[in-house]
Amino acid sequence: MIKFILISNKQGLTRFSNYYNNCVEKEERSYFEADIVRKCLSRNEKQCSFIEYKSFKIVYRRYASLFFIVGIDESENELGIYELIHNLVEILDHYFSRVRELDIMFNLEKIHMIVDEMVCNGYIIETSKIRILQPIKYLDQLQAARIL
Repeated sequence: MIKFILISNKQGLTRFSNYYNNCVEKEERSYFEADIVRKCLSRNEKQCSFIEYKSFKIVYRRYASLFFIVGIDESENELGIYELIHNLVEILDHYFSRVRELDIMFNLEKIHMIVDEMVCNGYIIETSKIRILQPIKYLDQLQAARIL
């Protein structure tokens, strides 16, 4: 089961976070995120992308200046989550035409919508790019129709 998803930049600033099943208390989240991001940043490219941290397994991938970090429990498959991260990045690249940190910062609600289409209550429910992007593109069309 997925416990949380984080997107962070190379400076260690969290740009996106989504927690499932209250796995971390709200008061502790900023310290928790900073500690995890610091551990991921301290590792070099030749080291494994899986870390054990407290009661979580951490799976992360770096794309350009962004780190995509997913915390899972012991029953989840690390390689499956590793591929989920890649799929998420491909979807974001498709939607934003090469996703950048600014895209995430200024379109946070769309990132939440995309992640919510992929993961529900900590379980992966969809991996198809077309099905994930379909409701978001529909909302974009509705918004464009109101403007015109």
